[in-house]
Amino acid sequence: MKREKAPKSFKFVLWSYFAIFAVALMAILWLLQIAFLQTYYEEMKTREIIRAANSIAGNYGTLDLDEMRELSYKDDMFIHIETESGLIIYTADSGFQKPNAMINSFDLAIVKNKLENSKTGTVSFEISSHPGDRKTLVYAKSIEDSTAGKIYLSIFAPLAPLESTVDILTSQLILVTVVSLVLAFLLSFFISRRVTKPLVGLTDSAALLAKGNYDVTFDGGHYLEIQRLAETLEYTSRELAKIDRLQKDLIANVSHDLRTPLTMIKSYAEMVRDLSGDNPNKRSAHLNVIIEEADRLNLLVNDFLMLSQMQSGVTILEPEVFSLKEIASGLLRPYGILVEREAYRIELECEEEMLVFADPHRIKQVLSNFINNAVRYSGEKKEVLVSITRTKNGILCRVIDHGEGIPADELEHIWERYYKVQRNSGDGPSGGSGLGLAIIKEILTLHNVPFGVDSTPGQGSTFWFELPPAPEQNP
Repeated sequence: MKREKAPKSFKFVLWSYFAIFAVALMAILWLLQIAFLQTYYEEMKTREIIRAANSIAGNYGTLDLDEMRELSYKDDMFIHIETESGLIIYTADSGFQKPNAMINSFDLAIVKNKLENSKTGTVSFEISSHPGDRKTLVYAKSIEDSTAGKIYLSIFAPLAPLESTVDILTSQLILVTVVSLVLAFLLSFFISRRVTKPLVGLTDSAALLAKGNYDVTFDGGHYLEIQRLAETLEYTSRELAKIDRLQKDLIANVSHDLRTPLTMIKSYAEMVRDLSGDNPNKRSAHLNVIIEEADRLNLLVNDFLMLSQMQSGVTILEPEVFSLKEIASGLLRPYGILVEREAYRIELECEEEMLVFADPHRIKQVLSNFINNAVRYSGEKKEVLVSITRTKNGILCRVIDHGEGIPADELEHIWERYYKVQRNSGDGPSGGSGLGLAIIKEILTLHNVPFGVDSTPGQGSTFWFELPPAPEQNP
């Protein structure tokens, strides 16, 4: 098996990269300033005399002697112009700088001979008159003149010896290299430590978070990316703390809800065994309590199972076209007894059939829960309105009551498990599992439709959801 390499410290890697970069930069500087200095100097001088020759050739006939002398003196060049017949038009005066050992007639003859044999009308080469003399760059160009005929322009540029310059640069570069490398190493160490310090802090804080300490803080330091990482970990810490609280509350609530019916079942079973076994009426009443508590326990377990399946993605919707008005009418029918006996006013406001495309069983469960809650918390007015209307985006269903309403700071929590119990366990009749709205939220989220609640304390609440209309059927 291939052994995996141990991970390297980020601080060491960052410091190494800075150090390698500094060494590479110094190596390039040494190459350019020492190894390639002579080559670069010769290329620069060559371009310089070619540019001067082209300038003279282009302005030939308009340049006067003073301009020629200034150009020769400024660029340290020896300029010589003569005709094809040997008539000298211009040559640098002795008062100006010239290449070593004065350009003699032999050198001029070589240049003239090469130029006459050139097919391009230009020649470029180096000469050295004596052994040990410095080299001279030569560039010659032929110019056509309408009156004088062919004219030969020759420019000589001495190449200065660079040995002393290289020695000076070498001594300077040694000092620059040492100072630069020391500064680079110190700077890389400082930057690597400054970057890795908040990362080490985040790692330590994350380790505390993994142990269940949700009050830990994350410091991102001075860098935007690390600050964003710290903010993400802070958000994760808050969410984990919230989940931990919900989990503890869930366990406490489940334990409470399971313990109550189990205690009742055990107590009444003992009463049947010990007291009412021979009394048919009492035995029947006690057995009915046992059956009711068992049904309540079964409802709680079923709600837990349903919520777990929805949150784990096991539940699959079976959408089809159905009438939302028909489902609402069927759900309101059993409440007729409340209308007759307790003076409730429960109405359905819907003018059309309102065909929608969704899972009818799940939507029936949603609407049933909304109506149950509206009736339970309708208050003294005992008025509930189910309104189904068509909008530009779909079919909007609202369940409206005129009860006590929900405080604004609690609206965002009503979809949480056991919100009813936490909010006010004594409100309304009992019998729910406390998971109803959490299940409704999962159903509507699976349908990917908008839903929500609008409420004003003292005036009532409106629970709503909007379904897509049924697709049009082609004849």
